[in-house]
Amino acid sequence: MDFNVTFAHPEDSPSSAPIQVGWFLTNDKNAVIYDPPERVSLRQTNRTHAKSAARCPGVLQLESRYFMVKCPVDLHIGFKRDEKGKAVLVNRAGAASTIRANKLNEMLALVNEAEWRYPDRPTIQMILPYCFIADELVYVTQLSAFMHYRPDPLPGTIFGGRFPVSVWPRPLMWAFEWHEPRKDIVLKRGEPLFYVQFEGMDPARSISVIEAERTPELAKYMEQIGGAVNYVSQTFSLFRAADALRPKTLLTPKAKQ
Repeated sequence: MDFNVTFAHPEDSPSSAPIQVGWFLTNDKNAVIYDPPERVSLRQTNRTHAKSAARCPGVLQLESRYFMVKCPVDLHIGFKRDEKGKAVLVNRAGAASTIRANKLNEMLALVNEAEWRYPDRPTIQMILPYCFIADELVYVTQLSAFMHYRPDPLPGTIFGGRFPVSVWPRPLMWAFEWHEPRKDIVLKRGEPLFYVQFEGMDPARSISVIEAERTPELAKYMEQIGGAVNYVSQTFSLFRAADALRPKTLLTPKAKQ
């Protein structure tokens, strides 16, 4: 799929400069529970030996390319079928849950069974307000937090994805394919929920993630492209049309307070 994005001229953005990616929340509702994305760094380890993995350039390059999004709440979820055979989620934490049932239902959803990839693997989605934007061609890849060890592995895999945030900014959600639905899903607030990786045209350039302002221009553009998934199956086919609507500048760094 070819599409053009008109951005600053090369002389305005030296090729050696870091690629700037902005992050923002799509709304301010309960914003306090959503931590900023953090660069993955496991460097608080042994660095005394010259050959330590913590000093390996390849390891450092790998870590520098990933940013983690943390889980905003504690969850202990089970799966069952009701008396009519309908698939439903069960809040195993019950009265001890730190999140109220009505708020849990707003955040967590069981995907319609007809849309599961496999009939024995339920798919759930956690609705999140995280969004990324860039003013040069940048792709984001969402993937599991593979560098963080879990003593009790999750009973399935996340749905990843890859798309250009420079022309298609959209909220990321946590989508999970439940390979072993007889096993519960347990998530803790503050633990890594997933990683994001950013790729520009030059793989040698580093990535800088900064908080962005939700400007009127950005809000209008997101409204123009936001609901397309409900009407078109192959939304990537709309990139060219979206690019034609896109303002030249969408990323405005948020002023520090």
